[in-house]
Amino acid sequence: MKNILLLPMLLISMSLMAQPAKWNKKKHFTIMSYNVENLFDTVAFNHSDDEFTPGSPKQWGTERYTRKLENIAKVIASVHPEELPELVGMVELENIQVLSDLVKTPALQKANYVPLLIEGPDPRGIDCGLIYRPDAFKYLSHKAIPVFFNGDSSRRTRDILYVKGLVKKDTLHVFVNHWTSRRGGEDTETKRVQCAQALKKQVDSLLVINPKSLVIIMGDFNDEPSDKSLHETLQASNLEESGTLENLMYPLHTEGKGTYYFKGAYNMLDNMVISRAIKTKTKGFRLLHPSGMIFNPEMISYTQKNGDKAPNRTFSGDKYFGGFSDHFPIYTIFYEK
Repeated sequence: MKNILLLPMLLISMSLMAQPAKWNKKKHFTIMSYNVENLFDTVAFNHSDDEFTPGSPKQWGTERYTRKLENIAKVIASVHPEELPELVGMVELENIQVLSDLVKTPALQKANYVPLLIEGPDPRGIDCGLIYRPDAFKYLSHKAIPVFFNGDSSRRTRDILYVKGLVKKDTLHVFVNHWTSRRGGEDTETKRVQCAQALKKQVDSLLVINPKSLVIIMGDFNDEPSDKSLHETLQASNLEESGTLENLMYPLHTEGKGTYYFKGAYNMLDNMVISRAIKTKTKGFRLLHPSGMIFNPEMISYTQKNGDKAPNRTFSGDKYFGGFSDHFPIYTIFYEK
């Protein structure tokens, strides 16, 4: 029995030796992605967002809004016990104001997060955003990448948020996504494929200039790692396949795990994709774990009758639960060697 156990123990030991022995705030770097389920303020402004107002059936007043902010902040602050994440990409945000309110909550204010968001074309007014710690990420630029359907500028969906910055001497290219919903069935797949095409065009333009570009792609794609949009169009492969991009959520997806719970099944709709150049680096900004992780502790979970743990959401229709979100967040950790 000792001989049988020797090899696995040796491999574990070697793996641990290849990584930093303990958490180092100056060398570790956490990136998180979170669909925060309709983070709206209480004021209707230029959008079809009357449902998130005090007089609506949702009774979305100051108390509920404040609780929502505190809940989301609690999740972000709990992902890692050592420190707050350096980068957090979020979707289903109404405007820059909700991000500004979020970073001022007691749980997050010590990080001095800087919020980024560009108003997009979504009729409900929901957009992609990102907050970053200026002590760890040097901001260079950001822009919105539009997504048009069938080349028609009058038919578009939510913009992709692109943020460029430095981690020490390494340049990171970060894309935050919220692709077209699955509502409407199979007809919506074509739209998500077109979202993937718009994203791939941008990523390819970076890799043509520099094949070693460090790219981080995250968000709610409304598709799973093995679906056409991600696996075939974007060409975000699994661990065993070759290619320039790798989906870190593939291993957990293969195990039947997910970030969204629908009709008794888990769906891996939230994904974290990286350029292979990050995995092949021998120094500087490097990947700590071989796969992404789902953050799903008891505090943000609801136990179904069958025993499954589903995200503890804020609303179901107009019924208020006071939870966190209808998605679990995902994250991955990098380190500097």
